[in-house]
Amino acid sequence: MNYFLPFTKILLFSVVVFLCPLSLPCRGKDTLTLGESLQDGDTLISKGDIFELGFFTPGELNRRYIGIWYRSFSTKLETILWIANREKPVTNLSGGALTLSRDGNLIVTNTGSDVLWSTNISTPISSNQSRIVQLLADGNIVMNNSDGTTVWQSFDYPTDTYIPGMRVGLDLQTGVNQVFTSWRSKTDPAPGNFTLGIDPGRSTQLFVWDGGRPRWRSGRWNGQIFIGIEKMIPTYMYNFKLSNYDLEGKMYYYTGFNVSHRYMISWDGTDQHLIWSETSRSWTRFFAEPTSPCELYNQCGNYATCTEIDGKAGFEPLCMCLKGHIPAKENEWNYGNWTSGCVRRVPYKCEKEGNNGTDGFWRMQRVKLPDLSELNPDVMDEAGCQASCLNNCSCKAYSYVSGIGCLVWGVHLLDMHIFTGRGGNDMYLRLASIELGQGKKKSVVVIIVAVLVSSFALLACTYLLWRCLKRKKGFVRWRKEKGEGSSNAKRRKDVTTELSGVLKITDEGQLLRELPVFSFDAIITATDNFSYRNLLGEGGFGPVYKGVLPEGQEVAVKRLSKSSGQGMEEFKNEVILIAKLQHRNLVRLLGCCLQDEEKILIYELMPNGSLDAFLFDDEKKRQLDWRTRYKIIEGIARGLLYLHRDSRLRVIHRDLKVSNILLDEEMDPKISDFGLARIFGKDDNELNNTKRVVGTYGYMAPEYAMQGIFSVKSDVYSFGVLLLEIISGKKISTYYNHEFSLYLLGYAWKLWHENNLIELVEPAIRETCSSAEVVTCVTVALLCVQDHVNDRPTMSTVLIMLESGTTASMSPRQPSFAAIRGPTNTDSSTFELANASITVFTGR
Repeated sequence: MNYFLPFTKILLFSVVVFLCPLSLPCRGKDTLTLGESLQDGDTLISKGDIFELGFFTPGELNRRYIGIWYRSFSTKLETILWIANREKPVTNLSGGALTLSRDGNLIVTNTGSDVLWSTNISTPISSNQSRIVQLLADGNIVMNNSDGTTVWQSFDYPTDTYIPGMRVGLDLQTGVNQVFTSWRSKTDPAPGNFTLGIDPGRSTQLFVWDGGRPRWRSGRWNGQIFIGIEKMIPTYMYNFKLSNYDLEGKMYYYTGFNVSHRYMISWDGTDQHLIWSETSRSWTRFFAEPTSPCELYNQCGNYATCTEIDGKAGFEPLCMCLKGHIPAKENEWNYGNWTSGCVRRVPYKCEKEGNNGTDGFWRMQRVKLPDLSELNPDVMDEAGCQASCLNNCSCKAYSYVSGIGCLVWGVHLLDMHIFTGRGGNDMYLRLASIELGQGKKKSVVVIIVAVLVSSFALLACTYLLWRCLKRKKGFVRWRKEKGEGSSNAKRRKDVTTELSGVLKITDEGQLLRELPVFSFDAIITATDNFSYRNLLGEGGFGPVYKGVLPEGQEVAVKRLSKSSGQGMEEFKNEVILIAKLQHRNLVRLLGCCLQDEEKILIYELMPNGSLDAFLFDDEKKRQLDWRTRYKIIEGIARGLLYLHRDSRLRVIHRDLKVSNILLDEEMDPKISDFGLARIFGKDDNELNNTKRVVGTYGYMAPEYAMQGIFSVKSDVYSFGVLLLEIISGKKISTYYNHEFSLYLLGYAWKLWHENNLIELVEPAIRETCSSAEVVTCVTVALLCVQDHVNDRPTMSTVLIMLESGTTASMSPRQPSFAAIRGPTNTDSSTFELANASITVFTGR
C-alpha cells in the first residue's frame, strides 16, 4: 500500500498534464492556439497575474460578454477594460465560447456555429505557419503568426477605457480617428451615445462627443497641461505625453504603465480619471469633465462667455456677450435661451477702410480660449502675434500661449468659459476703435476744456476764501491742521521711498498707489489707543489688535514690537508679498502705516482667530471635527502650492506654523505672516543658502536649521509637522510620550510602522474620524518630514495624495529628528550661521 500511493499520485499528475492541452485551457494559461476554445467559466490570465480575460455578466442581465479586467485588485465589474462582443451578447448562459478558429480568426460563439463577434481578418494562414492568441502582461490581446508578425491586437479596437500602452488616436495620413465609446447605460456595455477622442482638426484637443455633436473639449495641449481645463496641474497627468505626430504620422496621448490609474469615458458622458486607493480599497474619481454647465460645449452661444455662479441648485451658468457685442435674439437671451449667441455691434474699421483702419484689441483674462483656433507657426512672440492679427481683417482675436505659440481666430468665437479660479489665458479681442473709446477724441477735448475752465473758477474762489480766513482768529488753528495734512503726505512719501527698491524688483510701481497708507492717528482711533480689550494675540512680529475703520469695517492691526528683532526689511517684505499675492487661502492685506519707529500692518479680520487657539484649547478643540480638520489641511496645502508654483512671485514662506494659520467665519484657513518669506526662481528644487536662519524651532527642516540651506522643500517639512499637530492636537515643541520616551515625530513614526495610526488622532474626535483619511494624512506628513530634501514630495504631489486619498504605495523613511525635543518657546527666532555651522543656538 505504501508503494502504490506514490505511484497513484504520479499517474494522476501525468494524466492532468497530458489532458490539459487537449481540453479546456488550464487556469493560469495566457494563450489560445489554433482550434482551441475558451469556454464560459474559464479564463486566460496574463503574466504577472494582473489581467484576466473571460466571460462576465453586467448587473443582473441575462447576457454574457467576453472582456478583460484587473485580476490583482478591485472587483471584476468595477474594472472592465475591454469588451469583444459588446453589440451581440451571448444569450445562452452556459454555451458561450471564445475560439481561435481554423481560418485564423478569433471568434465568440453563442451555441455551436452562431458567430456573434469576429476579428474579421482576411489574411489566410499559409501552410507552413500557425497562429496564436495571447493575453499580454500590459492587458493587450495579440494575435501573432508563428514568424512573430502581429496580425491583430485589441489595443487597436478600444471600448471605453484607456489602458497604458495604447496608441489610440488620429491617423494623419488616412484620417481614421480611433475613439473610446461609452457604455449605453451603467449595466449595458453596448456602444452608447458618447465618444472620446482627438480633435479631427488636429488641434491636439480632446473632445467628448454626444451623438457626433461636441459636448466638451479640453483645450490645446501646451506640453504639460490642457489649457482649457480649469485648475489642472502638470503632475496630474502622471507623465501623460503627446506623440511625435510629425514623425509617426499619428496623433495620440500615452502614459507609462500604471495599473492604479484609469482613464475612461463613462456611460453618462464624462471623461474621468480614476485612482485606486489601497487604503480604502476603492476607486476615487480624481478628475471628471464636464461636471458643470459652463464646461458644456458652447453653452452660451457664439461671441459670449460663460461664468459659473453659485445658484440655488448648485453652480449655474451666467452668460454675457463679449465687449462690443449684443444678443442676436434679445427676447430669447433675456429668457435664458442663449443658443443664438451674440453678434458684433459695430463693424471693424478695416472692413470699411481696408487694412489701414485703426482697430484695436480688448484684453480678456482667465479665458478658456475659443474653439477653432489656428496656429501661426511663423510668429515667435506676442508682439508679432498682435501685428499678424491686426494686419488680417478676418482675424477676430489672438492669444500668445506659452508652450503653444501664436493662436488666431478667423472664424466664429465659440465655447468660451471665464475661469473663476486658477487657469485660463489672456485673449485679445479685436474691436472697432469706437468701442475702445478711441473715436471720441473731439468729445474728450471739449470735456477737457470745460474741466479746465471750471478748475480755474474753483481756484479763484478758493483763493478769495483763503484771504477771508486769514483775517479770522481761527487762522492759527487752520494752519496747524494744514501742517498735519502735509505731515501725512510726507509720511506717505517716506513709505514710498523706503519701499521703492523692492517695488522695482517686482515691476509693480503702482502698488503703493493701490495699497492704502494709514496715519498713526487713524490707527490709534481704530484700536481705541491699542486698548488691551482689543488685543487679539501676540506673535513673533508683535501684538495684534482688533480695529474698526471709519466706514465700520473690522480689521486686524499688527503692530511691530521693538523687541521682536524684526525691522524694516521684514516689514517691507510682508507689504510687498501680501499686497501682490491673491489666493483664497492667503490672508489679505488692506493697508499699512509707517511713522517714526511705528511699523503697522492692517489685515482683513479673521473672526475665528488663529488655528492654535482652537487646536490646543481643551474646549475649543471639539469644534474642530475631522471634516473641518481635513478641510483646513487641504486649504493650507492649496495656499502653499500657490506660493511655490502658481503665484507670479513664487515664494518660500519659511515660518509656517499653527499660529500663522488664521480661520475665517467658515473655518477656511488662510496663511499669514510673510515677514520672513523669500522670493525664489523658477526651479522648484532651487537651493538657497543663508547665514541668517529665521523661523520657529520644531518646524524648521534639518538642512535649514543646521546649514542654512532652504528651498520650497523647507516649507514642505513645516507642512508635515503642521499636519501631525492638526491630527493629534499636540504641540511639536512640548509633546512627549513618557511610555515610549518619544516626541511627536518619533511617536507618529512608531504608530505608522505598527499600523496603529488611530492612536495618534485627537481623542475628542477619534470615534468620528475617517481611518482611511487618517492613514493618508499621517503618511503624507511623514513623507514631508523626511531628512533628505529630494525624498520629500512637492506640494502639488501632496495635494494630489490628499485629494485622491492615495499615497501611491510610498513608504516614508524614519526622520532622524524624531527623537529631538525643541525648546518650549515657539516664537519665530533668528540666529547666525558662521562657516556653515551654528554659532548661536538659543531662541529668544
